[in-house]
Amino acid sequence: MSEETLHRDMPAAPDCWYLAGPTASGKTRVAMELARRLDAEIVSMDSMAIYRGMDIGTAKPSAELRAAWPHHLIDVVDPTEDYSLSQYLDAAHAAIAEIRQRGRDVLFVGGTPLYLKSMLRGLFHGPPADWEFRRAVEAEVEQVGLEALHARLQQVDPLLADKLHPNDKRRIIRALEVYRVTGEPLSHLQREFEEGRGAEQCRVFVLQWPRDVLHRRIELRVEDMFQRGLVDEVEGLLRNYGQLGRTATQAVGYREVLEMLGGKRDLASTIDQVKAGTRQFARRQETWFRGLSECRFLAMDDDESPESLADRIVASADH
Repeated sequence: MSEETLHRDMPAAPDCWYLAGPTASGKTRVAMELARRLDAEIVSMDSMAIYRGMDIGTAKPSAELRAAWPHHLIDVVDPTEDYSLSQYLDAAHAAIAEIRQRGRDVLFVGGTPLYLKSMLRGLFHGPPADWEFRRAVEAEVEQVGLEALHARLQQVDPLLADKLHPNDKRRIIRALEVYRVTGEPLSHLQREFEEGRGAEQCRVFVLQWPRDVLHRRIELRVEDMFQRGLVDEVEGLLRNYGQLGRTATQAVGYREVLEMLGGKRDLASTIDQVKAGTRQFARRQETWFRGLSECRFLAMDDDESPESLADRIVASADH
C-alpha cells in the first residue's frame, strides 16, 4: 500500500475562485454576476444546501437562478443522510474536473468555513480505522482509565496531547492509532494542512458587512423565511422522511422549528430563537474567515450593486 493510499490526503484547489461570507451577506446575487463575468460554473460551498427539500431555511438559489446558470452540489442527498467533509471534497474535485473539461472556470460560493479551508489547504485523512487496535485500547481504558491513555499520548504526540481534553477518548485513540500505523505524530502530519497561502496568491473574496447592518439583514432574512413557509417545509420533510438525519436536524432554523413542532415553544419565540442562533452562527463564520490567510475582505454597503461588486472583484483579482 502506497503512502498516498494509506493517508488518502485530499488535495487543495487554491486556483479556483471563491466567494464566501456569513449568512445573509448577499452571496447569491453577487455570485451570479461574478460567474457571468468569469464564464464560470458555480459550485455550492454550503453544508446544508446539499440536502434535498431543505430549500427555504438554507436560502438556496432559486430554481430560476439554477436554471439560468449551472450550479453544482445542491440537492445531493436526502435529509435523512449524513454527509461527511470527505464526501464533499470528493464531489467538489469531481465537479472541478468536469467543469474544466468544458473549458469554463470554477466559482465556489457559500458560507461553510470548513469546506473553504479544506478546499484551500487540503485535508489529511490518515490511515483507515484499525478496529482491532481500537478494541484493545478500549479494553485497556476499562482497566487503567482515560488519564493513563492521555499520558500515553503525551509521550508520542505531546503537541496534540496538550490540545486535547484528557476525557476526549475518541480523538486520543485516533491519535494513538495514527502513530502506531505511520510512526509519526498526528500533529506533525496535520501541520502542512494548517499552513495557508497569502491572499495575493489566491482568489478568495469574503463579503464583510458592519455588524449592525449584518444583524439587520439576518433579521429580515429570518422573517422572510417564515413568511415563505419554513414551518410548512419542515412539516413536509417530516411527512416525507419520518425524521431528519443528525446533521440536518442541527441546521439553524430547522432545529428550532422541530423543537416548536415538538411543543417546546410558540411561533413568536421560535422566530426570535432562529434570529439569535443565526447571529451566533454568523459570528462563528466571520471568526473562521478571519483565521484564513487566503481571504480578501470586501467592505460592503447598501449602495453598491451586485454588478458593481462583481466588477470590483474581477479588477482586484489581478492585484
